[in-house]
Amino acid sequence: MAAPPAAGATGLGFITGALSAPTSPTEAALRPLSFGDFAGQPKTVERLQVMVGAAKRRGEALNHILLSGPPGLGKTTLAFILGQELGRNVRVTSGPVIEKAGDLAGLLTNLEEGDLLFIDEIHRIPKTVEEYLYSAMEDFRLDIMIDQGPNARSVRLSIPKFTLVGATTRAGLLTAPLRSRFTLNTRLDYYDRATLEGIVRRSCGLLKVEIDSAGAKEIAARARGTPRIANNLVNFVRDYASEKAKGKITQPVAAAALELLEIDAAGLDEMDKRILRLMAAHYQGGPVGLGTIAIAVGEEADTLEEVHEPFLIQEGYLARTAQGRVLTAKGYGAIGLKAATGGDQATLL
Repeated sequence: MAAPPAAGATGLGFITGALSAPTSPTEAALRPLSFGDFAGQPKTVERLQVMVGAAKRRGEALNHILLSGPPGLGKTTLAFILGQELGRNVRVTSGPVIEKAGDLAGLLTNLEEGDLLFIDEIHRIPKTVEEYLYSAMEDFRLDIMIDQGPNARSVRLSIPKFTLVGATTRAGLLTAPLRSRFTLNTRLDYYDRATLEGIVRRSCGLLKVEIDSAGAKEIAARARGTPRIANNLVNFVRDYASEKAKGKITQPVAAAALELLEIDAAGLDEMDKRILRLMAAHYQGGPVGLGTIAIAVGEEADTLEEVHEPFLIQEGYLARTAQGRVLTAKGYGAIGLKAATGGDQATLL
């Protein structure tokens, strides 16, 4: 059961290892709670299982773990699963919330032996706070400065042996000293369609929604390789089917529902297509800088880089060069244009 935040720990969440479901009823119904239920990421899961098994056998705290990769691939879920498998508490916070050393001290001093501290977006921890993490991770102590000037003094706090599980969508922004203190640094990749189809079927089963094989394939194909998106689509398609198809999800029903969301058969949404059209119409396919694209489409550059660009590049719609982003032939095709040749303008297919 969730407990209230500890004193001094701004933005702290508390989740027990035995009851690690999130607060949202829908997410609680769909989130896997064990390695056996977690689909995909086989290498990462095997690495974590090895570490968990060894820690349990020795009766020691799990070593520190860094999970990286795009949003929605299961970093938070794996942190909850680690707590479940170890039978330990998981305390949850995020990098931007830890603004000063006192916030970090409040988090760490309220941990119990073997607990897990999950810090989402760990790359956004302020540099001054990050330096306190070094001794906490290695020596399980904190040296905090009290007061200022002539009255300043250092206070050493001993903290229980804990496990830091960091999650980041921008691993390149982590400093080398912090990254090197994690025993395991593992990256989560986008899911293939077969795995996503299994996730869609599992989610529909938990939600007690009837779905056929073609309907599951349709949703999986438009989920951009991301389980979180797949589950969001399942929930919308379920509502659509309930209103317009007597509750059963078939391929035509799923396709109609997702067209209503302006998500095409390849998983491209309206913002993706705005980016592609902008590059084709105004910049002759590039190269063009990400900041310029962000201003033109009215979106934050970080959002484009973390949410839209990885999928567009992985699927071959865009290419990243030293001069900027370049639209590929496949990118032109996605918006109904044929790539220009010999300096001519792009033409309609």
